[in-house]
Amino acid sequence: MQLHEKEAPVHTNGFEFGWRDVRGEHRKALCAAVSVPIEDGRPVRGFPSYRGQRHFPGLYWSATTGGHVGFESWLERDHVMLLDFTPEVTGLLSQPFWLFWENERGKRVSHAPDYFARFEDGRGLVVDCRPLDRIDARSAARFEATLTACTSVGWGYRVVGEVDVVRMSNVRWLAGYRHPRHGVAEGLIERLLALFSVPSPLVGQAALAGDPIAVLPVVFHLLWQGRLSAELSKPQTDTTLVSRVEGR
Repeated sequence: MQLHEKEAPVHTNGFEFGWRDVRGEHRKALCAAVSVPIEDGRPVRGFPSYRGQRHFPGLYWSATTGGHVGFESWLERDHVMLLDFTPEVTGLLSQPFWLFWENERGKRVSHAPDYFARFEDGRGLVVDCRPLDRIDARSAARFEATLTACTSVGWGYRVVGEVDVVRMSNVRWLAGYRHPRHGVAEGLIERLLALFSVPSPLVGQAALAGDPIAVLPVVFHLLWQGRLSAELSKPQTDTTLVSRVEGR
């Protein structure tokens, strides 16, 4: 992910903020956003679907929210999966709000970022997904304005592009075991956490807890949860070293 940071002080003057929740649609000055639980809201717009479209919209089931989160492309799907995979993320919403402002020519502009994530320490993160080689001048200006708006209310902001192929392949595999049904055997979980208290080969160590066919899905679930860890920048094999993450 590419993180955009802005150190100079900025102000919310000129920005307006629109969001949706169970009570309907709302629009206020941006400063009101700090008190809105955005992750509990509803998407401010839907995803069009039509014959011949070049993108691939869909719904991703999130282990973080227990519900579906929308995406408009496979790139967005990958990044919502990565957010879902981040243990510190506690809330997640697609198309979370509208930003409204005037550009330097006095023209009204609006932008709905792709995702909002809430972290367990209360931080907010706004994400836009775009292949970095396809950011034109118009998009760059909108992203810069979004950065200014997010910084002014204390949120992080990222414009993200393609993810490392190997890492993403590994995360997709683990996502197949994200559902809580893979984590119901508390006795087995405690045994696995003990077995992997020191870095150990994936399959060989898992086999010490029972039939790998039954045990490995639980290991993958614990890797998804961040209670176990492995090097995901390399292709996973039977001998991949897995270890317990202390404090989780």
